[in-house]
Amino acid sequence: MARILIAGCGDLGSGVGTTLAQRGHDVWGLRRQADAVPAPIQPLAGDFSRPDGLPTLPSGLDTVYFIATPGRFEEEAYRLAFVEGIRNLLARLTDEGQSPRRIIMVSSTSVYGVTDGSWVDETTPAEPGGFSGKRLLEAEELLCAGPFPSVIIRFGGIYGPGRNRMLRKVREAEPVVTDPPQYSNRIHRDDCVGALVHLHDLDNPAPLYLAVDSTPCTQAELTDWLADRLGLPRPPRAAGAAGGTRGSNKCCRNDRLVASGYQFRYPDYQSGYEAMINSSC
Repeated sequence: MARILIAGCGDLGSGVGTTLAQRGHDVWGLRRQADAVPAPIQPLAGDFSRPDGLPTLPSGLDTVYFIATPGRFEEEAYRLAFVEGIRNLLARLTDEGQSPRRIIMVSSTSVYGVTDGSWVDETTPAEPGGFSGKRLLEAEELLCAGPFPSVIIRFGGIYGPGRNRMLRKVREAEPVVTDPPQYSNRIHRDDCVGALVHLHDLDNPAPLYLAVDSTPCTQAELTDWLADRLGLPRPPRAAGAAGGTRGSNKCCRNDRLVASGYQFRYPDYQSGYEAMINSSC
């Protein structure tokens, strides 16, 4: 059985850790409020954004997950969570003489600065335009330059229980940009957890994966479908800048993740949002 550390044991980390612990692995979850780490994960209190914030880590770690969650959508918050977080974690693992077989880092498709709606995959150059993508890419580069084997997984927009922003937008009749069309990519929270567990199980993973469902679409297509399903008027239309408010407009491919053997629980937005609606999220 493996010895696994989840650095950043929030919602996704708790889902991953619980799954792996139930399989018989030894799993530790690191977060500032250790009492929020659910059983059967073993809690560790710590803050990887500070050099002195990490506790002594369990010995003989096999797999380390790095799942940072900035508290605010601000550049300094992203720098501390991702850049300093991965720097401090790598330093602690090195100082302790650890030799994990794999560090798995959660990143984002925001590292792609594409704004024309074109397709991107793992071979597309990462040229972020916004601060969030820039800080994420900086953290990725630190990890790749470090002494341990690594796997980076770039998630699209995460939705699911407790992550119902698009449902709220439709219910509040917020305008949706259609000129130019705004393409977006998403992945259900449960598939985030599933993909992360899958990467632990793979014998020879690739160094990079995009994790999105199989149906990129325009914002208008998604909100119209949601409105129809909820029996509400379709949202009003608006014009906006290419890339929207966060500078992104692209269609992401998940071919590499699917080819590795991962099977999506929710391969399209219809099945994922249908599950949310039926559970009254």
